[in-house]
Amino acid sequence: MNRGKGGMSGILSLTIKDSSSLYSSYMPFITGGGLFIPTSKRYSLGDEVFIRLTLMDEVDKLPVPGKVVWITPQGSSRMAGIGVQFTDPTDAVRTKIETYLAGALQSDRETSTM
Repeated sequence: MNRGKGGMSGILSLTIKDSSSLYSSYMPFITGGGLFIPTSKRYSLGDEVFIRLTLMDEVDKLPVPGKVVWITPQGSSRMAGIGVQFTDPTDAVRTKIETYLAGALQSDRETSTM
């Protein structure tokens, strides 16, 4: 697969089973929403990725196209991974996540990125 310069960098599978994990992973401060995905694989800013996302106890995987906009490298004080901005123009995944997190988004609890 191509990497960098807008090429597709890979398919990632992510399962989030509870609202606490979803809260820690969700990045509402990114335009269109996004998720932090723990990974030791190397990515570059701007890499395009495709996430197969399973939320809570849902059976179906949600197809989520995205772009790497955040990188936490290995060896930092936080978990290594990438922040992926949703590029789906329908906003369906962001809407679904924010429904699960209703009321929690204004919390000052620490997340995987902030």
